[in-house]
Amino acid sequence: MEWLDEQAVRKEVNSPIFTGGMWCKDTAALVDPARLVWGLKRAAESLGVRIYEDTRATGLDYSGSGVVVDTPLAKIKAKRVALATNAFKPLLKRLRNYIAPVYDYCLTTEPLTPAQLASLGWHNRQGLSDISNQFHYYRLTEDNRILWGGYDAVYFFGGKMSTDLESRPETWAKLSQHFFETFPQLEGVRFSHAWGGAIDTCSRYSVFWGTAMRDRVGYAIGYTGLGVASSRFGAEVMLDLLDGRKTQATKTQFVQSKPLPFPPEPFRFIGIQATRWALNREDRTGNRNLWLRTMDRMGLGFDS
Repeated sequence: MEWLDEQAVRKEVNSPIFTGGMWCKDTAALVDPARLVWGLKRAAESLGVRIYEDTRATGLDYSGSGVVVDTPLAKIKAKRVALATNAFKPLLKRLRNYIAPVYDYCLTTEPLTPAQLASLGWHNRQGLSDISNQFHYYRLTEDNRILWGGYDAVYFFGGKMSTDLESRPETWAKLSQHFFETFPQLEGVRFSHAWGGAIDTCSRYSVFWGTAMRDRVGYAIGYTGLGVASSRFGAEVMLDLLDGRKTQATKTQFVQSKPLPFPPEPFRFIGIQATRWALNREDRTGNRNLWLRTMDRMGLGFDS
C-alpha cells in the first residue's frame, strides 16, 4: 500500500479535484465480471453441474430428508439448497425485511484518442474509486473507454423492481456532470453506453449468512454491490454452514450475526431517503449529523 500526496496522485491520474490517494498495489486486482461468470459457468459444467437459466424458482418446501424447489414447469428435489438470490425477493419469507433492492447506474465513454488518453496519464491503468459516502468507481476498458458509475443508489417505494427502472436519464445526467468535473480535459467526449441494474443491500451494507429448514437451506445475501470481490468467500462460508463444518470463518461474530431488519413501508422508504440525504450532506459539509451518528451506534452502514 502506498500513500500518494496531491502531486503524486495527479502524476498517476491527472484530475484537478484529486488531493491525495491510497494505492493498493498488492492486495487488489481488476476482473471483468462477465468473463468471470462465464468462466465459472464453464468450470461448473465441466464438473457435471447442470445450469438452468431463466428458470424462476417460486418456492421451497420439505421433501422427505431434503427440499423441493418449485418452478413454473417442474419441481426440483435436492438434499440441500444454496440460495444466492441477490436483489430478488428471497424465497425465505423471514429474509424479506432484511433486503432492499437499490439501483446503480453506469456510463461508458467512446474509445479515447491517444491524445485524450495522454491527457489523463493513467499509464498504470488502476481501478479508481473516490472515498465519499456516495462514491464513484471508474476503470479503463481494454479498448480505452472509461467506465464511470456509482454515486446514486436509488431505492423505489415498495422495493419495486422492473426493467423500466434500469433506465434513469436524470442519474446519467448527474454522472455525466461529475465525470467532466473530474476530467475537464475530456470535455466533448461522448458516452456510447448507459445502463443500470439492481443490487441487494442490507442495513449493515455487507453480506450476511444463515440456514433454514432444519439446516437444509443456506443463504448468503446483502452484498451491497461488493459481490464480485467477496462472493467467493461468501459461497465458501455458506457451504460450510450447510455441511455443518466449524471453521475459523463460521465461528466469527461477523458470520453468526445478522443486520437489523428494515422497517415496513412507508417507514422503509422514508428511512432510506433520510439516510441518502444525510450522506449527501456529509459529503458536502464534512459534518456527520445525528441521524448518521445514531446509525453508527446501532451498527448500521459502512462505518458501523
